[in-house]
Amino acid sequence: MDSTAQSPFWGARPTDSGTDFALATAPAAERVEVCLVDHETWEQRCFDLARTGTTAGEQAVRWEGTVPGCAPGQHYGYRVHGPWDPGRGLRFNPSKLLLDPHSLAVSGRTEWGQQMHAYVFGDPATMDTSDSLGHSTLSVVVDHAEYDWEGDAHPRTPYNETVIYEAHLKGLTQLHPEVPEACRGTYAGAAHPAVVRHLAELGVTAVELMPVHQFVHDSTLLEKGLVNYWGYNTVCFFAPHAAYSSSGDHGQQIYEFKELVKAYHRAGIEVILDVVYNHTAEGNHLGPQLSYRGIDNAAYYHLVPGNEFYYMDYTGTGNSLNVGHPLTLQLVLDSLRYWVTEMHVDGFRFDLAATLAREEGTVDMVSPFFGLVAADPVLSRTKLIAEPWDVGPGGYQVGNFPPQWTEWNGRFRDTVRDFWRGQPGTLRELAMRVAGSADLYEDEGRKPSASINFVTAHDGFTLADLVSYDGKHNEANGEGNRDGADDNRSWNCGAEGPTADPGILELRARQQRNLLLTLMLSQGVPMLSHGDELGRTQSGNNNAYCQDNATTWIDWEHVDSSLLDFTRRLLRLRADHPVFRRRHFFDGCPVDPAEGDPLPDIAWIDADGSSMGDADWDEDWAKSLAFFLNGNAVPSHGRAPGDSDFLVILNAAENDVDYHIPDGPFPQKWSTVLTTCAEHLVGETTAANEVFTVPARSAVVLEAAREE
Repeated sequence: MDSTAQSPFWGARPTDSGTDFALATAPAAERVEVCLVDHETWEQRCFDLARTGTTAGEQAVRWEGTVPGCAPGQHYGYRVHGPWDPGRGLRFNPSKLLLDPHSLAVSGRTEWGQQMHAYVFGDPATMDTSDSLGHSTLSVVVDHAEYDWEGDAHPRTPYNETVIYEAHLKGLTQLHPEVPEACRGTYAGAAHPAVVRHLAELGVTAVELMPVHQFVHDSTLLEKGLVNYWGYNTVCFFAPHAAYSSSGDHGQQIYEFKELVKAYHRAGIEVILDVVYNHTAEGNHLGPQLSYRGIDNAAYYHLVPGNEFYYMDYTGTGNSLNVGHPLTLQLVLDSLRYWVTEMHVDGFRFDLAATLAREEGTVDMVSPFFGLVAADPVLSRTKLIAEPWDVGPGGYQVGNFPPQWTEWNGRFRDTVRDFWRGQPGTLRELAMRVAGSADLYEDEGRKPSASINFVTAHDGFTLADLVSYDGKHNEANGEGNRDGADDNRSWNCGAEGPTADPGILELRARQQRNLLLTLMLSQGVPMLSHGDELGRTQSGNNNAYCQDNATTWIDWEHVDSSLLDFTRRLLRLRADHPVFRRRHFFDGCPVDPAEGDPLPDIAWIDADGSSMGDADWDEDWAKSLAFFLNGNAVPSHGRAPGDSDFLVILNAAENDVDYHIPDGPFPQKWSTVLTTCAEHLVGETTAANEVFTVPARSAVVLEAAREE
């Protein structure tokens, strides 16, 4: 094996004569072998890499070399030799074949057992010497040169025009009748014209894919006959998950993923990846030895200070990735750039993003990670979405992320759910969320688009279940219904679960429309959870992370067609009217304008037609809210000046509410353009000073008649 000069690449790089390999390890590593494996016979040929220098600010060692004749498609792994001293964070064990942290593709499956663990079962301080070869997944040498992007370009939809559709790649198509059976549940299935067409016609501008980085299934779940369906158990941050490929796992998964991206871009839909850089699948001190732990344990993970046998757990998974270390930081940044430049994705949603800001355990929102992303010419142009919390001390960071970032707004979710289930005293909070959550983002110079608004997501009830269950029903998860959140802020509308009562069914349908309307017509970026527009149910399971079956797959044969039609009309209304997707926060005040003064950009209207006063906001009995949106206050940005004026009325009360249409400087004539209750109201007109009756637990949208 010939040594090569130091080069900036990491991982495996094919050349005309063979393949170059480069790996960074802890300084204490004594020897590194790259092992080429025949994936059918499991025979291996191992070659020593040369120690050529340091990296990561001299906190790691670079090993590299060239294997002549090694071609794309070759399976390989690393064996790293060094001291076994877990108490000092050193867990080298050359009997364990390790995945390359920079693997572009991964092949095979992990067979759990003693061989996959570096310690002896029952004695975690003692090194196990059984070989993991034949039981572990393998890295694959990949060459990207042959793929033709055919002029593919990023859609780059502005945030204020974005509608996100969160989807599980398998669940999206596993039961889709138009997708060929061999492609269901795969990248090719998600790229099928019928699926892309559904999202485009719905009005979606971005699909946010739950984890597609290579992940593994926990042994504890497999023992129960379950799997890690959601995929928040990453093992390689560069490799597309092989099981989602319909064409093979020897590198074909990369081609198939690129075809998916190209298909969505042709439809004007961005592709956002849900990424899990906060932990890995290696778990705590009793977890398996798959990659990082055996390469540079102390660099990749937060270890307990003074007792480095154990791991700090800010994620609830057993370990936490130490992005504060230069080696780990570079890995994450390289991974992000790779997915943008080579795979053409448009953005990222960062799971438990507060962990990325932890410096020596403390959350630091000016950490190097955020600074480097902001300065990066590639990453700074992508959509960056944070789940703005983790489970460690000081981990709740809603409203605190840097200006380029947007955040999942959990307060929006909780408030909208509370309002529509009839909780008293929610009006003030609801108004703040509907208006874009300026209290969370405006002081930092951010915009309404910093708020990713959602009512449901993969974690929790589906929309249909939110209005059908008071409590969770997770018995199928095998944990005695103890897992999953207990605070769901849900309401079953009068019966728990399935019912034949027509009154309850009608109310549930109306409540789903109410929640969707509030989501889509609030300022900020709306996110729809996959299948909610179709009436998808998980039968009350609010933690279906381990259910790879009909519980979680979208049932395309039995869709709620009326709900789908309503959702399409709702998204079209939002798309047609910039007043619902402003670029800047409102600056109007909830007071009557003086005679001759222009109307404010927003006004909050009481049932008697007057503007709401301070005392009105905190009345426990008040369960309805109306707001006027001034279309003329919307900057044109090159379009015809202004937009229509709108009056939106949300009534969560159990009784009808009579609203006096406001007079004075407000528009004099209105037409009902959307309602969640009676369709016959659409198209009806009303005028200033008239009484407009809003039915119980319903919402209406009135558009001002334009003067000729």
